[in-house]
This record gives sequence, structure tokens and C-alpha cells, in this order.
Amino acid sequence: MYGNTPFAGESDTVKLDAKQRRALQRDLSSVAARTRELLPSEFVVGSEITSGMNGPEATVAVRPPVGSVVSAGYTLEDDREAEITEQEREDIARGLAASAALQVKQSLPNDDSPTAR
Repeated sequence: MYGNTPFAGESDTVKLDAKQRRALQRDLSSVAARTRELLPSEFVVGSEITSGMNGPEATVAVRPPVGSVVSAGYTLEDDREAEITEQEREDIARGLAASAALQVKQSLPNDDSPTAR
């Protein structure tokens, strides 16, 4: 009757041991570092691992100099996938960098007048 409530019993929560958590943190730091490489220094990039309802959730976020914060979340499907592959790390970093750059572009006034003649 209460199958979808938090007090219904143990669910399929992913649990990581210390080694798996360090590996995930290393991969997350790698994504943040790669994202920093792709953006100018005015962009602030951070990462964290938090505990969600179904286990650890990894997040990398970018605060552009103007515009809204852009973030990418990575949720583990099971405890055997405690690492983010190299291709996934590159894809996440490039996607974040592109989204952050787009935030800046959209936040700037659309002034079509030429700056010089």
C-alpha cells in the first residue's frame, strides 16, 4: 500500500564504499578541470557528490560571469558503475562549457549597432 513512500522499506539505493566514492570524486574533479580548460577564467566551476533518495548524485556546475548557473547531474544506476567513463567525462565537460557560454550570450543585450565604421 505504501510502496512509493520513503518509509516503505529498503529500496534499490546505491551504496558506495570508500574506494568507489574516491573514484567517483576523482572522475567528477576531472570533469570540472576539463570544463575549466574550455572556459575563460571568469567562469567559476565546482563539483560535489550529495546523497539523493536513491544513492549518491554527482553534480558539476558552472557560474558564468553573467546569466544563470548551468549544471549537469550524474546519477549512478548501480554500485558497479561508480566511475564515469572518459568519453562521458569529455561529453559532460563540453556540454557544460557550451551551455555556460550560451548563458552569457543570451544575457548580453542584443545591440546590433556597429562599434566602429
